[in-house]
Amino acid sequence: DASESAALIIGELTANAATHGRIPGRDFELRLTHAPGDRQVPGVLRIEVSDTRGECRPPGPGDVTAPADGDDSGRGMLIVDALADRWAVLDRERPPGKTVRAELDLLY
Repeated sequence: DASESAALIIGELTANAATHGRIPGRDFELRLTHAPGDRQVPGVLRIEVSDTRGECRPPGPGDVTAPADGDDSGRGMLIVDALADRWAVLDRERPPGKTVRAELDLLY
């Protein structure tokens, strides 16, 4: 279900931004956008989380690896990679920083 996938992706990306991407005194931004689709995909939910630490980037699509056995963290981007139809790590529109974008196709 797209709403459950969206909730998990939002949780992982915002947790990453709060834990790894935030600089004291600055915040992170969550943006949700619904875009109309086409005949094959009725709509797309775009999830974007931006923070001010551009030098602290997660691995991109195709580069995500599983954490070592016994590690307590490191699974967030694996979850995003498994659930999102598309995702990317981009430079933030308003520097400094980065944006992690994930998209879910909505099949109503």
